[in-house]
Amino acid sequence: MQSLEPGQQYRCSACGGRTRFDVTRTIRRRDYYHFTVGGDLTIEDPQVLEETVERVSCRWCGHGNAIEVIGVMEGANTD
Repeated sequence: MQSLEPGQQYRCSACGGRTRFDVTRTIRRRDYYHFTVGGDLTIEDPQVLEETVERVSCRWCGHGNAIEVIGVMEGANTD
């Protein structure tokens, strides 16, 4: 399954759901760790190096093989 680009969303073609999905993804990122003298950690400047979407399933019907990527405006009510 692919990651979403701006203007895209997931849609379950099994039930028509477009709002609730369980997304399993792996992210590899680089962070700048800034420790204070007292030992408190602040993570600064996070950079996503790689992101892989492993699985997307519909929260409504549980289907994971009927998920498609659509444009946000596809199927929108224009009334």
